[in-house]
Amino acid sequence: MNGPVLQSSSSVLRPASRLSSIGVSEILKITGLAAELKRQGRDVIVLGTGEPDFDTPEHVKDAAKRAMDAGATKYTALDGTPELKEAIRAKFKRDNGLDFAQDEITVSAGAKQILFNAMMATLEPGDEVIIPTPFWVTYADIVLIMGGRPVLVACREDNCFRLTAEDLARTITPRTRWVILNSPSNPSGATYSEADYRPVLDVLVEHPHVWLMVDDIYEHIVYDDFRFVTPATLEPSIRHRILTVNGVSKAYAMTGWRIGYAGGPATLIRAMAIVQSQSTSCPSSISQAAAIAALNGPADIVRERCQSFQTRRDLVVTALNRIEGISCRVPKGAFYTFAGCAGLIGRITEDGERIQSDTDFAKYLLRSAGVAVVPGTAFGLAPYFRISYATSASELEEACQRIATATSRLS
Repeated sequence: MNGPVLQSSSSVLRPASRLSSIGVSEILKITGLAAELKRQGRDVIVLGTGEPDFDTPEHVKDAAKRAMDAGATKYTALDGTPELKEAIRAKFKRDNGLDFAQDEITVSAGAKQILFNAMMATLEPGDEVIIPTPFWVTYADIVLIMGGRPVLVACREDNCFRLTAEDLARTITPRTRWVILNSPSNPSGATYSEADYRPVLDVLVEHPHVWLMVDDIYEHIVYDDFRFVTPATLEPSIRHRILTVNGVSKAYAMTGWRIGYAGGPATLIRAMAIVQSQSTSCPSSISQAAAIAALNGPADIVRERCQSFQTRRDLVVTALNRIEGISCRVPKGAFYTFAGCAGLIGRITEDGERIQSDTDFAKYLLRSAGVAVVPGTAFGLAPYFRISYATSASELEEACQRIATATSRLS
């Protein structure tokens, strides 16, 4: 009889050192835990996912069906079909007053891949990337994977979680390669008007070695007559070092179609194409056909859905501000609230446990109230918690009531 097979140390997986400082995002962890509780029969309301609850518009799905019927199921041009690039060029001109040539446009499998390609194409070990907090966690992790150093700059609530020119100027060093700005913001819903952007752009004008990456993915989800603007429009003198990132996921409820795009200088776009050629190659041909229909199609449905998001925003903000110990600013865009819970730190649960952080509070809500939220710590700023209100009004009302009840039981 054969004896047991001994596993040699050389056969044990040795993860690359670049993974030592990153992990699965807190958002996915919380969503996974909530899903597991649901499988166990618990009644859980998940407010952690940044995904519209609306379906992809019918005319977009019809375009995908037509593409399949026409046999458009082969490889396409590496970083986007000419037809999709034309639709993107028209969108930038129509919505932002920006003229891009075809070789200044790139298309990837989601906006996240755009960010990844750009960082892979430009960062050397030790290069610094300035990221205002609170921030979408992927920004920093991508920088770390590339051997760069995320430089996190805390943005004060009394400035609506926006980066100030003074903080930016203090943070720039000779190693700074990029600044990342996201408006409207995930997770805070913060927005930059022309007046907000101007002093920040003035600083960048004075530092020609620093490039600007602008994440405009929530461009069309804005409220209260806020007028969206993007830096490449406002400061043409530095447009040759701006990458303007966008996609169809949020505005058109196309998260699963995985199409992101960007406009920027041709030299950068070519370098990003090299990266993409050795990773995913072209985006899905069917998804590209659908994205053309989304970008060229009617805008009415986007405006209607934005109005629905605004109604839900008002519901959640009003409910949270009625809860003693919680305060919530009114976000001007995206579909998140970023509420402060400093007034609850130090309180005691029914089980005698002390709430010592926003992470403790989020765990308490999941365990005690069956509501999944994401702690602000995950986004680099505490003590806050993020709620995604991209779900039904009835679920939001129930969730807010549960949060209020659970909070009232703290002593």
